[in-house]
Amino acid sequence: MSRQLMRNPARLLFSGAPGRSQAAAGASARESSASSAAAGAGTPGEEGKKNVVTERHGTIMTIGINRPEARNAVNQETAAMLLQAFTSFEDDTSLTVAVLHGIGGNFCAGYDLKELAHNPTAIKLEQDVTKGPGPMGPSRIKFSKPVIAAVSGYAVAGGLELSLLADLRVVEQSAIFGVFCRRFGVPLIDGGTVRLPRLIGLSRALDLILTGRPVGAQEAYEFGLAN
Repeated sequence: MSRQLMRNPARLLFSGAPGRSQAAAGASARESSASSAAAGAGTPGEEGKKNVVTERHGTIMTIGINRPEARNAVNQETAAMLLQAFTSFEDDTSLTVAVLHGIGGNFCAGYDLKELAHNPTAIKLEQDVTKGPGPMGPSRIKFSKPVIAAVSGYAVAGGLELSLLADLRVVEQSAIFGVFCRRFGVPLIDGGTVRLPRLIGLSRALDLILTGRPVGAQEAYEFGLAN
């Protein structure tokens, strides 16, 4: 996938799609330009910067994690914004597809462990996993509409888990998946140990979970982790 496509993730739904003309894609882009300023984008983070940026492209909603200085690691505030954005998508009957992506070259490097170190109560590590939102935000929503993860750079630890909530993962050559958190004795706690083996099989899932090794775009495609 080209970097141009990643800069406008909604384009992946038009590129090479049967019956979808360039004129339709252009119309969507024009509508996006007109509507993106009015699109809900969460609440401001540090110095007014929005940690989650949403845009509407016709019936497509793009949701961007916007903490590039932290490789888009998700803190408590960002998790709440992601939950809000995906809840809005699910509840809006005029929207048909959501595309989750990372802004600034990385998808998501997992949960913000620096925040957790300074605020150990930021997330409840011993919680009922069947109730309430997940630590990463939207990962426990039961979606009735397709979700696509557009992955560039790191999608590791909790970021891997966020990509697994999607129905499809479309990746750049720069994409790197992995359970890097196990290197620090931190487990997957947001659905990854269930979704990963369902997607790529138990043996390959254990390979990633037990070793914490990186998986590049080509290998992820061969695994079936990337579409």
